[in-house]
Amino acid sequence: MKIFLRKNLVGWLLVILFLFLNLGHVLLLSQTKSEIDSQKLLSVFHSISSNRLFDYVRELTSDKYTGRLTGTPGYNQSAAWVSSLLSSWGVEPAGDNGTFLQAFPNPYTLILDKGEVSLHLPMAKPGSKGSAEIKKYYRYEDEYFPGGTSASGEITAEVIYVGYGITAPELGYDDYKGVDVRGKIVLMENEVPVDPDKDPELFKKWRPYSFHQYKIQNAAAHGAKGMLYYYGPICNPNNDYIEGFIYSHVGREVVDDIFAGTGKTYQETVEKIRNTLKPQSFATGKIFTIKNKTEHHPEGIGYNLLAKITGTDPKLKDQVIVIGGHLDHLGLFPELMPGANDNASAVAVMLGVAEALMKCEIKPKRTILFAFFGAEEQGVKGSEYYLDHPVFPLDKTVGLINMDGVGAGDRIFALAGKNFPWLFAPFEKANASYVHRDLRTNYWANLTRPRLDAARFMDRNIPSLSFSVSGLKVPYPTYHNTRDNLDLINPEILEDMARLVFLAVIDLANAPQENLK
Repeated sequence: MKIFLRKNLVGWLLVILFLFLNLGHVLLLSQTKSEIDSQKLLSVFHSISSNRLFDYVRELTSDKYTGRLTGTPGYNQSAAWVSSLLSSWGVEPAGDNGTFLQAFPNPYTLILDKGEVSLHLPMAKPGSKGSAEIKKYYRYEDEYFPGGTSASGEITAEVIYVGYGITAPELGYDDYKGVDVRGKIVLMENEVPVDPDKDPELFKKWRPYSFHQYKIQNAAAHGAKGMLYYYGPICNPNNDYIEGFIYSHVGREVVDDIFAGTGKTYQETVEKIRNTLKPQSFATGKIFTIKNKTEHHPEGIGYNLLAKITGTDPKLKDQVIVIGGHLDHLGLFPELMPGANDNASAVAVMLGVAEALMKCEIKPKRTILFAFFGAEEQGVKGSEYYLDHPVFPLDKTVGLINMDGVGAGDRIFALAGKNFPWLFAPFEKANASYVHRDLRTNYWANLTRPRLDAARFMDRNIPSLSFSVSGLKVPYPTYHNTRDNLDLINPEILEDMARLVFLAVIDLANAPQENLK
C-alpha cells in the first residue's frame, strides 16, 4: 500500500512539475511581444548614464576644441572625436565619400583680442580756456563684445542713431533719411519694429530687414565705417564680413550713455518707432572709438557630421527620422566660449541616444539619421546646406527631432508640438510612463529669421520639433558668453532627455504608417 501511495505521489509530483513547466511556458508565451519588447527597451533605457553624458559635455567644452567655431581646426577636432565614438559603436557614416563629414563653404573670422569700445568725454581744464578729454572704457563681456565678423582696425567718429537700420521704400520707411552717416559710426537696433505675434501678415513684409547681414550691408552702403549694434552684448559670428567695416555689440549702458544729454531717452525713442513706424534717427554728438583685431578666412570649409542606423524593414527603411543638433559654437572672442548648454548638451544627448539604439535588441524599422550640424551659429548654414544636398530624399524624411540647449534646467519644452501632434505624441507617452518631467509644447508659426536648424526644416515642409530645457535660475546672462559653462549643466536632465528621445524615436521608427500623420 505504501509503495502504491509512494508511486502515485511521485506520479502526481511529476504531473504537477509537468504542468508547472508547461504553465511557465504558457505564461511566457502569453506575455505579449509588446511586454517583452518593453522589458528590452527599459533595460537599455536604464543603462543611459548621466555621468557619461556629463563627461561628453566636459570633453566638448575643453580648451582643445577652442569653442568649436565652424571652419576652425578646433571644430574639426571636435567632429573627429564625435565620429570616433559613433564608429566605435558601429553607427554607419552618412557623409561624403563614405565618411561622417559633409563639407560646405563656410567663411569665418577669428577674434584676436578683446578690442575696445570707448566714449570720448570733453572736460574743461580748470583756469584755462582750453579743454581736455577723457575716455570712458566699457567693460568686455558685461558692456560690449567685438563683432563676430568685424574687420580689423580702429575708428573714432561721431555716433549717429539709425533706429533699425532699414531702408524699405515699399514700406515708406528709411532710417537713413535726413542723416549723414558717411565716415561715421551708426548705433543700430536688432530685429524690426514689428511684432510677429501681434501682426503676422505685416511682419512678413518687414522680415527681410531683420537679418544681421542686411543691416551691416545697408550701413556700409550708406557710407558708415563702424557700427555699435545693440544686441546683447552677446558674441555672434552670424553676419557678413565687410573689409574696413569695424563693429561691436553693445549693451544698454552704452546705449544710455549715447542718449544722455541729447534731450531724448532711449526708451521713448524706440517706442515711438514701434508705435508710429516712422524713423527717429538723429546725430547724437557723441564721439566713440571702436577697435578690433581680427583675421578673416574667406576660404573656410565647414562640416556637418552625419551618421545613420539603417532600418531593418525592407519597405520602411527608405523612410528617415532625423535626430539633429548643432555641434558648433562661437569659438574664441578671444576668450573661450565653452557652449556647454548651447550646444554641447544636445551633442551629448545625441551620443547617448546613438549608443542606446546600437545596444538595443529592438531595432528600428525606419532609418535613423544623426545630423550634427555645423555653422548653426553662423547663420544656420549647415542645416541649410544639408537640405540643399540631402543624403536621403526629403520626401522620405519623416521628421526632425532637433535639440538646442537641453542641459540647463529641469523643465523640457518642445517647440511646434501642436503643429505636429502625431510627432509629439510618442514623447508625451514616454514622458508620462517613464520620465515624468514637466514637458510642454506650443504652436510655432516660424515667421522670424531662422534661429534654429528646425526652422530650416520647417521651411521645407518637413515636420520638426525642437527641444530645449529651462528652469535654471542664475543671476547673470549665460547666452553666447563665457558663462555658458559646465556649472550650468544638470546631468540628470541630460539623462532624461536621452531616455525620452530613445524611447520616442524607437516608437516612431517602428510605428504603423497610418500613425505618422
